[in-house]
Amino acid sequence: MENATEPYEQGPIRPPSEADSLLLRLTRNCPWNRCAFCSSYKNARFSLRSLPEIIGDIDAMRRIADKLVALSLREGQQGVISEGLLRLVWSQDSHFDAYDRSMALWLFRGGKSVFLQDADSLVMKTDAVVAVLRHLARAFPSITRITTYCRSHTAARKPVAALQAMREAGLTRIHIGLESGSDQVLAMIDKGATAEMHVEAGLRVKQAGMELSEYVIPGLGGEDYSTEHARKTAQVLNAIDPDFIRLRTLHVVRGTPLAEMMRSGEFTPPGDDRIVCEIREWMDALSDIHSSVVSDHILNLLEEVQGRLPLDKPRMLSVIDRYLALSPEERLVFRLGRRQGIYRRLDELSDTGRYQELKAKLDELVKSPKTVIPAKAGIHK
Repeated sequence: MENATEPYEQGPIRPPSEADSLLLRLTRNCPWNRCAFCSSYKNARFSLRSLPEIIGDIDAMRRIADKLVALSLREGQQGVISEGLLRLVWSQDSHFDAYDRSMALWLFRGGKSVFLQDADSLVMKTDAVVAVLRHLARAFPSITRITTYCRSHTAARKPVAALQAMREAGLTRIHIGLESGSDQVLAMIDKGATAEMHVEAGLRVKQAGMELSEYVIPGLGGEDYSTEHARKTAQVLNAIDPDFIRLRTLHVVRGTPLAEMMRSGEFTPPGDDRIVCEIREWMDALSDIHSSVVSDHILNLLEEVQGRLPLDKPRMLSVIDRYLALSPEERLVFRLGRRQGIYRRLDELSDTGRYQELKAKLDELVKSPKTVIPAKAGIHK
């Protein structure tokens, strides 16, 4: 529940692509909350926030912004949040709190984007969402982009006219967790959606004139369904042709049902090399679509596998083939460097000094009787 000492409420997560966005919470947690791989909302009850609550949060945000604008005027900055003013607000000895600092940073970056939280904002009634969007536009005329998460289950049941009404009120992009296009995999992870539902949802969002961002989890099929996962996911994406396809390599989190399935032997995650092969199978099967493939997470081994389809498809496949052509030692060194945040591109393997340092670390890990080199997308804290 909302803390009375806080000016407005915020949820726990947002997509990496929304790092510069103002966060506005419409719902609390997830209405489904059964996905076997997800730990974000476990043991948290879902609830809809009331329209007056949300409007109150927007007004509180506006008051904070007005306070900062007044400060700018007093400092002779013509009401602009300049770099100097930002440093003042963020200085350690200032009296400004986290909400002031967050708002100052958002305004400094232009005050253009907003992300509606939590996991499925559009489960709210359309009229309520439209009212929120309109009030947001009045409070912050600088906004040019508003985005949100939405489940396929919800979007597939929203009339296109309802989605269009939200688009006209300012909602410009929807993020959907596709995860897989395989009905077998979707049932295994208890996604609460089918491949047909994913397609219907995606097409409705596009028909409404919004941008669509679909998330795919390489490795989610495990060793048993790796090829099925790759091919069926490509089929669904080919049917939708989303604006963005975002890769999130499998990360099995402690305490999730998928972690329990892994311990019991029901699920065996693929190793890194198998996941790379899976991505190649998936990408090779993509055809006649114009999506942007985005690899914007450290869990993805090959960050360079991103670009615009179909133009950049040969280059992306060549990156994968180049990695697979490395020697076993080179692949291990690259994986270690990538997981430690040292490598971002395959070309960086040519740095002999860095390579030898990582090779020495790798040798030490191999010698340690308590260390297992992470070859699989295994359990993580």
